[in-house]
Amino acid sequence: MSDMEEKFPRALWVRLFIYLVVGHVFAAFVYFLFEAGAR
Repeated sequence: MSDMEEKFPRALWVRLFIYLVVGHVFAAFVYFLFEAGAR
């Protein structure tokens, strides 16, 4: 596992996790807009 941590630093994992969370929140917001607009 140390090999993997050398290739992918902790900062990259944190950034990737933040991008995933922000992407899901944005997708949920867009989905909510479409659902509210359809009514």
